[in-house]
Amino acid sequence: MKNIIKRGLTFDDVLLIPKKSNIYSRKEVSLKTKLTKDIVLNNPIISSNMDTVTEADMAITMARKGGMGVIHRFMSTEEQINEVSKVKRSESIFLDNPHTLEKDNTVREAISLMNNKGISGILIIDSKGKLEGILTSRDIRFEEDMDKKISNIMTKNSELISSEYGIKLEEAKEILKKYRIEKLPVVDKKGYLIGLITSSDIRKREKFPNSCKDKKGRLMVGAAVGVKSDFLDRTEKLIQSGCDTIVVDIAHGHSDLAINAVRRIKNRFETQVIAGNIATAKGAQELIDAGADAIKVGIGPGSICTTRIVSGAGVPQLSAIMDCATVSRKRKVPIIADGGIRNSGDIVKALSAGASTVMMGNILSGTKESPGIVISKENQKYKVIRGMASLGASLGRASRNNITDLSKNKEFENLTPEGVEALVRYKGSVSDILDSLSRGIQSGFSYCGAKNMKELYLNSEFIRITNNSLKESKPHDINSI
Repeated sequence: MKNIIKRGLTFDDVLLIPKKSNIYSRKEVSLKTKLTKDIVLNNPIISSNMDTVTEADMAITMARKGGMGVIHRFMSTEEQINEVSKVKRSESIFLDNPHTLEKDNTVREAISLMNNKGISGILIIDSKGKLEGILTSRDIRFEEDMDKKISNIMTKNSELISSEYGIKLEEAKEILKKYRIEKLPVVDKKGYLIGLITSSDIRKREKFPNSCKDKKGRLMVGAAVGVKSDFLDRTEKLIQSGCDTIVVDIAHGHSDLAINAVRRIKNRFETQVIAGNIATAKGAQELIDAGADAIKVGIGPGSICTTRIVSGAGVPQLSAIMDCATVSRKRKVPIIADGGIRNSGDIVKALSAGASTVMMGNILSGTKESPGIVISKENQKYKVIRGMASLGASLGRASRNNITDLSKNKEFENLTPEGVEALVRYKGSVSDILDSLSRGIQSGFSYCGAKNMKELYLNSEFIRITNNSLKESKPHDINSI
């Protein structure tokens, strides 16, 4: 077995052979797919758990477009929980834990809560939880006395329109419309606050019909954890905050550290666990045996990853997906193709090879929704992207943990970066990118005569190509304008 040389292929090494199609419009193509055993998405794209790609803003847009964002773990547990909460509170059919204050709180405290949580209204309750009124941004817009009690300016319960628990969405919509109000508190028969329905959430529901939501009507979101120190405590708090899936994040997923972490999480919590990254069927088998509900495939294909250069290890991404699929599809555990995706054609190839979803970083970075500030350089706008094993990312983690001398810390003393930092052009809204990718994916399905994921996998057939064929596949023999 030793030193046997296998042949590995990646996306540019193949094309999909066109098949007869009965599809009249790409709108007929469904992109619905499984992220994990139990989580269904309406779009096969998820955003990478990188600190320059996914925090709340990215995750919100991803879910609204039918996919999902995975909040990175390179922040404190409290900060990560806050990012998850932002996603969960961004919209909901029924918000069962609205922000509240009591009538003796001050205007200053109300403004602080509104600013910190990004909300325009606060429900006012008594010490036992009975609804007493509502305070909105209009009530405090011109208020100069920051120490004034809320009770002096709030809309009192006697003047407040509310509804009893059990109201249907259409009924709530009619009440909001009839009384021209933005917020409808929901109470029980004794007047105790149960939740909140808002007109903005109803409008978002109508504007984003393809969005991915949980059973409570909240946008779905994932979050990453490590495999050392406090990962179980972090996992527990993330689950309590409403996180829909936990991503066990480690560069080399086919390791005892990753396998044990997955097993411990699954033994302790009722949650969907995504594990990786791996690149072989054996790695997939062992993570599935440990309880993983989805497998992340990709060792070194990312645009800012240098693992293959530094370590000499990796498997070309298309071959890695196909190898892992031989195990995962038998066990009905979805594969996430993580890395190497540069366009919609690569996504179609990854899905044809056996992946159920793709995780992307580079394409989604540099957008309005990605973390970080916009940098101006030579009259162009940029944002930073960096691999999570890069020197900059490692130094950032050390700084957040107040580590000043890396040589005296076991995690950093022998640091060898396996990623780089780079500038990417500012791209505007990620929403436009997702729309373009989705249309391209649907077009790819139609060329394979497939209306859904199952048909794509069954119908698709690859053909290997040469370097000349690759050149032929791109614009050539022209002067681009």
